[in-house]
Amino acid sequence: MRFLKIAFGCYAFLIFLLSLLVVFPLYFFVFKWSAPRHAPARAHRISRGWAQFLFTFFMIRYKVKNKHLIDPRKTYVFVANHRSMLDIPLFARSCKNTFRFLSKAELGKIPLLGYVIRNLYITVNRDSKHDRSRSIDAMRKTIKKGISVFLCPEGTRNTTDKHLLPFKDGAFRLAIATQTPVAIITVFDSDKFLSPYTIALRPGTIHAVWSEPVQTKGMGDGDVEKLKEMVIQ
Repeated sequence: MRFLKIAFGCYAFLIFLLSLLVVFPLYFFVFKWSAPRHAPARAHRISRGWAQFLFTFFMIRYKVKNKHLIDPRKTYVFVANHRSMLDIPLFARSCKNTFRFLSKAELGKIPLLGYVIRNLYITVNRDSKHDRSRSIDAMRKTIKKGISVFLCPEGTRNTTDKHLLPFKDGAFRLAIATQTPVAIITVFDSDKFLSPYTIALRPGTIHAVWSEPVQTKGMGDGDVEKLKEMVIQ
């Protein structure tokens, strides 16, 4: 059985690489020739289509509950738990809102995909205080433009048996500073289908649930811990 999962994972990785060669020119065209105000939304539509393609060929289904809680016309600070690389395309399919991920800077060095990440995501070198400040400023400017930001407050993939890792403050400070509601999506069992340690993959159905967005109007810096607790609940 494990051999079959690894073989299927190799197939899925090949599909990912081949599809990247197809979508890369689309992203390049958008980033190179679209007006800056239109590029994020157009790139997000490409991402949503690519995500659906990958799930179809990976034989991964997904069911997202409570989509009606998320207004596609509003701007949010999106937060989610993170247990598998399958979460990334799931996030793209989970709502129609245009958003930018916060991503590790080292991912921007990957050939082809790195170009997409550098232009579509907000990257950060967590070891650099200066770069952390730059990324926070970029996220604030993104929200000011009416584009949502998507963060995983655990800071990394959770490969432990714990339900959640301790949350970092960044997403909550950003939401309070910009007075933007926090929209929470909880992903279940994505790590059961794609191992965090190998490329072993198996078909199945990922489940996710949106919670009622948490309003931040009137909150100040002293409410960060309170906001965290509201999100965890």
